[in-house]
Amino acid sequence: MKSLYYLLLFLFLFSSCVVVRQDEVAVKRRQGKLIGEPISQTAKIYNPLVTTYIKVPTRIVNFKINLEIPSKEGLTIGSEMSILYRVKSTEVKSLLENVGMNYEQELIAPVFRSALADVSARFMAKDMHTGNRASIEEEVKNMINETLDKKGIVIEQVLMKRIVLPASLSTAIEQKLTAEQRAQQMQFVLERERLENERKLIEAQGEAQANIVAAEGKAKANEVLSLGLNELILRLRAIEAFEKLSNSPNAKVIVTNGETPLIIGDK
Repeated sequence: MKSLYYLLLFLFLFSSCVVVRQDEVAVKRRQGKLIGEPISQTAKIYNPLVTTYIKVPTRIVNFKINLEIPSKEGLTIGSEMSILYRVKSTEVKSLLENVGMNYEQELIAPVFRSALADVSARFMAKDMHTGNRASIEEEVKNMINETLDKKGIVIEQVLMKRIVLPASLSTAIEQKLTAEQRAQQMQFVLERERLENERKLIEAQGEAQANIVAAEGKAKANEVLSLGLNELILRLRAIEAFEKLSNSPNAKVIVTNGETPLIIGDK
């Protein structure tokens, strides 16, 4: 009997104790009415018969929502969204009093749906799928923050995780992207060929210039060689003349500079 008594006492004490962690706050509710200020990072013992503590996370929470949104051209686009939000610790009591514990569905979701529909209706469907997704996310975040910040909720980020386009539009976008990629590839090939042709032209011009310089050098060398040969021939003729004079039986007076003999007279 005593064991049962102690067990019931333990269960009663255990159920009448609340532990509030650092990433959450708790508000006391007594007989259906919220009283006192929110508490955090503490442990409290209370009477579970008349009192409870409602705990609310103050960390960033990921609220996922799937919905269909309109586009500028009137199409209906499927989307998978994530809303990263946090509750202000100082506004928890007011939020619970005015909205209740189900504030995600009662407050965040309706405001988000309205803002997203307003923003998406200004964009083409293809823009949601490609380049302007970040702009849509930022506009929606700013718009819903204007409403929810007053209620004690701060939207940190809105993410368009997935966009489901109509099959025909998705195919058209894929074909367009493929065509653009092929065009860019062809442009690259043409540019590469142009640069290669320019390189070959420069090489040909350089080779032609080198041939001209080589030909001019060869002609100059031939000219110099020709002049040198003429001088050698003259000297050879002079030597031959000296030899003939030396073999002559007549005495002669020869004045020479070593190159061409000059005969003065016979003796």
